[in-house]
Order: sequence, then structure tokens, then C-alpha cells
Amino acid sequence: MTAVLASASPTFPVLPALIVVPLLGALLVIIVPRRRPELLKLVAVLATMATGALSLWLLFAFDTGVDGFQFASRHVWLGDLGVSWLFGVDGISLFLVVLTGILFPIAILATDPEHDGRAYYAWLLVLEGGVMGVFASLDLVVFFLCFEAVLVPMYFLIGRWGHDNRTYAATKFFLFTMAGSALMLVGILSLAFLHADATGGAVTFDLVAIAEAQILGVETARWVFLTFALAFAVKVPIFPLHTWLPDAHTEAPTAGSVILAGVLLKLGTYGFLRFGLYLFPEATHHFAPVFLVLGVVGIVYGAVVATMQKDLKRLVAYSSVAHLGFIILGTFALNTEGIEGGLLQMVNHGISTGALFLLVGMIYERRHTRQIAELGGLQKSAPILAAVFTVVMLSSIGLPGLNGFVGEFLILVGAFNAHRWWAVAAAGGVILAALYLLWAYQRVFHGPAEGDNASVSDLRLREGLVLAPLLVLIVGMGVYPKPVIERMEPAVDALVAHVEAHVEGFTEPTSRFGADVEAGGDHVGGSDGHSDGHSDGHSDGHSDGHSDDHGDAGGDDH
Repeated sequence: MTAVLASASPTFPVLPALIVVPLLGALLVIIVPRRRPELLKLVAVLATMATGALSLWLLFAFDTGVDGFQFASRHVWLGDLGVSWLFGVDGISLFLVVLTGILFPIAILATDPEHDGRAYYAWLLVLEGGVMGVFASLDLVVFFLCFEAVLVPMYFLIGRWGHDNRTYAATKFFLFTMAGSALMLVGILSLAFLHADATGGAVTFDLVAIAEAQILGVETARWVFLTFALAFAVKVPIFPLHTWLPDAHTEAPTAGSVILAGVLLKLGTYGFLRFGLYLFPEATHHFAPVFLVLGVVGIVYGAVVATMQKDLKRLVAYSSVAHLGFIILGTFALNTEGIEGGLLQMVNHGISTGALFLLVGMIYERRHTRQIAELGGLQKSAPILAAVFTVVMLSSIGLPGLNGFVGEFLILVGAFNAHRWWAVAAAGGVILAALYLLWAYQRVFHGPAEGDNASVSDLRLREGLVLAPLLVLIVGMGVYPKPVIERMEPAVDALVAHVEAHVEGFTEPTSRFGADVEAGGDHVGGSDGHSDGHSDGHSDGHSDGHSDDHGDAGGDDH
């Protein structure tokens, strides 16, 4: 494992660079001379494209088949307190880093601020640096700082460049997410000090060291888990903590909505995987039924409320509540299919819903309204725009052949193996999604084009070029998802094995058919066949390899 990591390690600290480059870009935007305002967007685009290029390099250099953290780097920050700039990515965080690198330049290229471009672009770049820090951090304190830091730029983006009710939406967003995270800091400190007491060593906030030790008692772990879970549940957001989301989406500028849907909502779902399951496997298993119920309720509730919306942007916002419910369902199924499906859906939702918000923004620029009743017949005046909207809408519904289908299919398979009836209920949400999105499409694009709707301009070349990468990903990941799945799978298998190893009596919920194949057809029962194969293939490899990788890669940089 050491040799593998050495071969995959860059000659420069690529993960810190993913954070530093956008922050340097923000600094350059601030110091651009006032007489050269045309340079503001250029600097922002170059900074985000450089960050995106680094994330794509990371993707191609990533060593497929390795379950540990790659590109790891450690630099002591507060040595006496055990805090380090500790970064690494695995198959769970890799594609969220890449998604962030892709969406930010698209969001900046697609729109222009109505005023104060200097502050606008600076806040977007600061936001990108904070998000990259969340996905790459392996130190609990650094993770928390980045997790909280993203609130500030998003607050200003909504509050200064949003729509009519922007102040209310920005304040609600900030208070909800800040309140949710307050207890997590207490949980982080408790976890670190309890770990130091139990091991007799120095205080550390090293995620891997704490997670692999598993020193907390059952009851203590459950209470500490809840401090993390509340922060992540608000950030997702899980029903009934979702009320800030429709307001934030509706009032945010187009770029803010794209980033909020595409990236920021994933901070919570990623947190459950990286910190919930890994740090607190028993507590996660204990509370899984609660989150499964809330996930399914979110799926149905989001879909039903979406059908009642009169504002097109608000409809798309409520669709996010439903999609995120699917991700929660897959995560807490606690099996490989469900978690892989949840990870895929994080990426797919970012691509599809990000594209939907871009398209809604383009319609708003043309008609200066988002009221569905005031739109209609746009297919006649803007056929290419309608065609692109159709593809993106169908991907959001989960049409086979497009990216949304693969993730939803894996989630439903995983949920069916673990909790059959919850999977059946969630499948109803797929039908409801088709209902409200097709209804919205019919109202906006079909029918007679009257008044201003008859003269709406079609998709422009610049708009088409901005949307093209997202359309390629929608089709490409739907037709051939293997390159994504094969990079995710080792880390997901290792995470499931970690849960199996630390939860007494738990074996990964799997299908009878899969167990029969693994056992060569000798066993009828699914649990035993799977458990043996899974444990032998993954548990030991994860425990040993993961620890070694982390220590070797991170320790040389002190």
C-alpha cells in the first residue's frame, strides 16, 4: 500500500492547492484596479478553471482499486492542540471534489452580477475554497472550520445579489445552518479528549486515528453521534429541517442556486458518510431506522409539495428535498449498493439540478418572471432551449440511459435488500417526480405562445457552451457509469466492512442471489455467504491498509 500511495502522490500538494488557488483568486479579484472592471470576471474564471483542472488531474491520477486515502498531506498547524492541516481523498470524496471543480467555473461563466462584481466574484471564490476544504479535510477541527466558513460567502451571495425577499432568505439560511452546527463543535472536542484519555496519548483530531480506535462506549458514542447528525441533517436538509432551503433557492441569484444545489447540499450527505458511519458505526446502525423514515418522508413530501408550486424555481427547489431523501435512504441502507447509489446521486443531483437552475435562470432573464402561469408556448419560440430542458428534466426524473437512473436504481436495490417496504414507498416518489416535472414542462413549454412568450429568444451560443459539459455528463454517466463506480467501490466496501467489524451481530444486507453467486451456489441463505466473503475480502484490508496509508503518506510531510 505504501508503494501504491507513493506512485499516486503528486510532486506538489495538490489537495492544499485546491483550497489555496481559489482563495488566491479571491485576493486577486479584490486588488484588481477599479479602472479595469472587465478583468474581474476573467480573474474569477481563470482561478476556478485552474481549480477545476487540478480536480480533473486528481481524477485521472487516482489509483483505482485502492480503498485508503490518496494524495495525503499533513502539515502541523497547532501542534500543542493536536491540530494539523491534514488532507486526503478516497473514492467517497473524489467525485465531490471533481464536481466542485466543474460547477464553479460553469456558474461564473453562465451569469453576470447586477452590481458590485468585485465582491460577488470574491465571495464565490472563497466559497469554492471552503467547500474543497470540507471534502478534502481529514482533521476534525479543519473540517469544522471549513464547514462553517462556507456559511459566510453564501449568506452574502443570497443577501446582496438575491431577489426581492433576499434578506429574509439569507438570514434564515444562516441561522438554521449555524444553529445546527453549534453542537458539532462540542461533539468534536468531546471525541478528541475522550480518545486521548482512553489511549493515554496526546490529544489528536486525526479522523482516521480516532475512527480506527473506536474507544467510545455505546451510549457515549450515540450521544456524540447526535451532535454531528444534527449539523448534517440541517445542512442536507432532512425533513422537517428543510424549510430554509426553498426560500434560499428561490431568492438566491442563479449562480448561488447552482452552487447551493450542486455542492453545498452535499456537505451534509457527505458528512453522514465520512464522519457518521466511519466515526460512529454502532450509533449509525442504531439510529438508521429513524433516518430511513425521514428520508422516505422527505421523498414523498418534497414531491407532493413540488406539484403545488406556482414558481418554477421553487418547484425545482422542492425537487431537491425529494432527491436528497433518496440519498439519505441509500446511505442508511448500510450496504454497498445503497451507499454507492447515494454517492452517485450526490453527483447526479449536482449535475442535473444545477443545470435545471441554470435553465430557469435563462428563462427568467428572457421573461423576467418565474410564475408558471405567466409562461407557456416557449417550445415554439425557443425549441433548442426546450430540447435541452427536456433532457435535463428527464435526467432528474431518472430516465434509463441518463445519469439519474443509475443512482436511483442502486439506492432502491440497496434499500430493498435492507428494508423492503421503505424501498417500495420510495419508488412511489419516482412516479411523483415524473408527475410534477412533466406537469411543469407542459405548462411552460407547450400550448400557445402569447404576448412576450412568442418573442422569447432561443438558446444562445455562450449559454449552449456553458451547458454542454453538464449535458455530456448527464448522458455519459447514464450510458457508462463504470469509471465512476469502480473508483467509488473500494472505499465503499471498506466503509461497510468497518461497520460490520464494529457493530455486533451486523452483516451487510444483501440479496440472496448475490450471496448464492459468491458462495458458488452452495448456500441458500444470503447472510452467511455474503458475510464470509465480505469480511475476508475487505475487513482486514481496510483496517491494515487504511491505517498504513494514512500514516505513511501523512507523516513524511511534518
